[in-house]
Amino acid sequence: MNIIIVGAGEIGRHMALSLSREQHAIVVIEADEKVATELDNKIDARVMNADGASVNTLLEAGVAECGLFMALTSNNNINLVSCSMAKALGAAQVICRVHPGLQREEFLFDFRSHFGIDYLFSSERLAAIELAKFVRNPHSLFVEEIARGHIELQQVKIARDSGLTGRPLREIEFPPRVRVGAILRGEESIIPGAEDRLEPGDVVTLFGDPNRLHEVAWKLQSPGGGREPETNVVIFGGGEYGFSLAQSMESWNSRVRIFETDPGRCEYLTESLANATVLNADATSLAELKEENVGQADFFIAVTEVDEDNVMTCIQAQSLGTKNCLTLIHRADYADAMTRFGERLGIRAAVSPREATRRDLMRFVTSDRFHLVRRLHAGELIEAAVQEGSAAAGKKVREVKWPDNCVLMALLHGIRAVAPAAEDEIAAGDHLYALVSPKAKKAFLKLVGG
Repeated sequence: MNIIIVGAGEIGRHMALSLSREQHAIVVIEADEKVATELDNKIDARVMNADGASVNTLLEAGVAECGLFMALTSNNNINLVSCSMAKALGAAQVICRVHPGLQREEFLFDFRSHFGIDYLFSSERLAAIELAKFVRNPHSLFVEEIARGHIELQQVKIARDSGLTGRPLREIEFPPRVRVGAILRGEESIIPGAEDRLEPGDVVTLFGDPNRLHEVAWKLQSPGGGREPETNVVIFGGGEYGFSLAQSMESWNSRVRIFETDPGRCEYLTESLANATVLNADATSLAELKEENVGQADFFIAVTEVDEDNVMTCIQAQSLGTKNCLTLIHRADYADAMTRFGERLGIRAAVSPREATRRDLMRFVTSDRFHLVRRLHAGELIEAAVQEGSAAAGKKVREVKWPDNCVLMALLHGIRAVAPAAEDEIAAGDHLYALVSPKAKKAFLKLVGG
């Protein structure tokens, strides 16, 4: 695949190095001569020391034959302009990295359509989503975000007295657009129908709206399906990572406190967040952690720009009794070390923005008719674009004869994604996410293919 990357900072360099190992034709455009030279000595790819927002540069890089164009600098304007030009010059798919503040303005202005962008993201929000998975679903066997983070998958083990067992699925009142995608019962994998029943000990894969899904997961895992307890969360750092994380938890049953040393930033956070307590305090101070009873928190999450402070405050919080400590790690070498040794220090997980971004963007790097999102016990979770003239295009979900052992998990239309319902219409260009058994895969791809 021909791939052009604009920007060789931490995110761009990590993507370039990862992709170059997979036999893709890579061109990296970097304006800083020193950074370009350093990367050129490390990578088997073409590195251009040039302006990524220049028409001449893009043409010289071969943008007209580009299958995937990614603007990954830290500058919104450069990324938006270079993406817009790349699309106009013939790039097949265009991906743009932006500041999370701009991404939050998408409901006011359609940046994607205006600039011809196929996918717009912020690395801060992707890292926040990764951290939030641990908080929202501490007892789930795994959690996966699909359809640009709008749909979530959770795998949970059903408690003996959950209260939802023994009845056909059609009789269980799940929240709107929350469903059961698969059941693992002993060694048997089941893609269930309306008459299938849940049994104690089953491992169930749920999918749907992230804000509603955790309620169902709790009822399945909790004996008697009682009320979900409030989660006590402390966030160290009120920058964009902390803000995005706190914002993602506003609809949860949680108590959120944010430690931030900048008084001006504290004022902004207080005005912007409805359900968080903002403290003008320094979490690197053991005395202040004790004063705020951080040891009683369910989660302590360190998300400042300083990796050393993040790790040390987690160790302090853990020593005070905090149940779970999570940290953000920016430097590549630190992230690798924390992945291997973090649990020994009492840190449950370390999230790297560069790695969260790489995982998210890799689904665009394929020449196949579909993208494999994840292998599950019941089959493969795949993503496929609906082609013009296909059997599914222009029809409602209920009008398509889907193959047996195929469950639609998400319908992505532009920036909107839902767990599909019978009356939802499927349009050419939409992306469908489906859990398919090996026998159903070929038939599903035939329905959505041209």
